[in-house]
Amino acid sequence: MRKYPTVFMRGGTSKGCMFHREDLPEDRKEWDSIFLQAMGDPDPKQIDGMGGTVSSNNKIVVVWKSEEPGIDVEYLVGQVIVGKSQVDYKSNCGNMTAAVGPYAVEEGMVPVREPVTTVHMLNRNTDKYIDVTVPIDPDTKSFAQEGDCAIAGVDGTAAELNVKFLNPAGAKTGKLLPTGSCLDILDIPGFGKLEATILDVSNPMVLVKAEDIGMTGTELPETINSNAPICDLLEKIRGTACCRMGFAKDLEDAENNSPAVPKVGFVTVPKSYRDISGKEVKAEDMDVCARVISVFKCHKACPLTSASAISVAAAMKGSVVEQVLRPMEQVRQVRIGHPSGIMTMVPELTEEQGKRKLPSVGVQRTARRIMEGTLYIRK
Repeated sequence: MRKYPTVFMRGGTSKGCMFHREDLPEDRKEWDSIFLQAMGDPDPKQIDGMGGTVSSNNKIVVVWKSEEPGIDVEYLVGQVIVGKSQVDYKSNCGNMTAAVGPYAVEEGMVPVREPVTTVHMLNRNTDKYIDVTVPIDPDTKSFAQEGDCAIAGVDGTAAELNVKFLNPAGAKTGKLLPTGSCLDILDIPGFGKLEATILDVSNPMVLVKAEDIGMTGTELPETINSNAPICDLLEKIRGTACCRMGFAKDLEDAENNSPAVPKVGFVTVPKSYRDISGKEVKAEDMDVCARVISVFKCHKACPLTSASAISVAAAMKGSVVEQVLRPMEQVRQVRIGHPSGIMTMVPELTEEQGKRKLPSVGVQRTARRIMEGTLYIRK
């Protein structure tokens, strides 16, 4: 058996294995076999690994000290594709980004400043910068695990982390709006014409209106995942946008070689519903209702990068999100209703000389170190 030190962490509503880059083989070609065994793929049950059978519980994060002035650490996210011998590195994970700050503090990778340490980070999936504020425990001089911050989709409370994605537009395409428009008409095979908003905020995203595809927008993940025709349609929408953005040559190529980029979601006006725990989520507490598909399955909450995209689209007149958004004079924050509750995003969208600028998108998150130890991998 080969042995690798690892820390298993929750970041926001995702979790996965954290590695120091120096603990992994220098040859990156060896990484995939380690990460696949770590999660137990290609078995979809992942019985021989640590994976949780859904995309949000199959994250790999590799962290190392940065040599770039003003940047503390750099990190790379790997998305293990459940049931396949595949690790996707095309996109960042916003939720696990929240875990990188505390991890860097706990591992002694950054100088600690009380009462809050701001960790300056560079994501190497997207080459984008992120700041995470990490509260410090005065007794341990490390990450303060306990706190009164609650986020939808996670039981209990923990210390509050403020995650700020800096200049997140064009993470993969170089453009906030890869097609040049905030409203596109996609020709979906077997369906026809469909209005969509395609944008690139931290990760590429395609959004449509729930009613346009025969959904209410309040369905829970199990209902969506068991609806084969809708899952097929959503994958065709995602694949069509993938081709439009230049990531794939056809729908088959998009499904096989770009399963995580872009993500696809559908939105509707604020509506009341019961979340996955049975609690009532009230229409008056949200500005838009959304569901997001991540690697062929409906996410049980909302991926953070997808929430960023939805909040930015909300501030764009004419987008599918703006069309269903609760009326407001100016979009300063966007409350998104998702299967686990409500997430509040703070998009900073401005316009200079007719050009849109996106200095940052912020969000409140929590994270927790669950386990640290040795990962055993077959030779």
